[in-house]
This record gives sequence, structure tokens and C-alpha cells, in this order.
Amino acid sequence: MSGDDNLIDFSTERSKRIHDLHDKKLDDMRKVFEQVLPLSKAKKKPGKKPKKR
Repeated sequence: MSGDDNLIDFSTERSKRIHDLHDKKLDDMRKVFEQVLPLSKAKKKPGKKPKKR
């Protein structure tokens, strides 16, 4: 057949699609976690320890 250049490997295309779906789910979960437990942008300064007497 002369049209072999236009063949599509369905297994590689499916793996790309599955990978994209997993990435989308991961991004959605990350957004939910950021809303529930926001990561602080600035680090808190540690308090000074009291001097021992």
C-alpha cells in the first residue's frame, strides 16, 4: 500500500489521551486542595526562644 505514511498508531494516541486525562484530574485535585489548604506564600518567622534562667 502506498498510503502507509498516513497510518495512525492507536495505542500511542490512546496513551497520550489517557495521560492528558490524568493530568486534568491531577490539576483539578490540586486546585481543590489549594482552596481548602492554601499554601502560605511568606514563611512565618520563628519566635525567639525564651532565655533559660
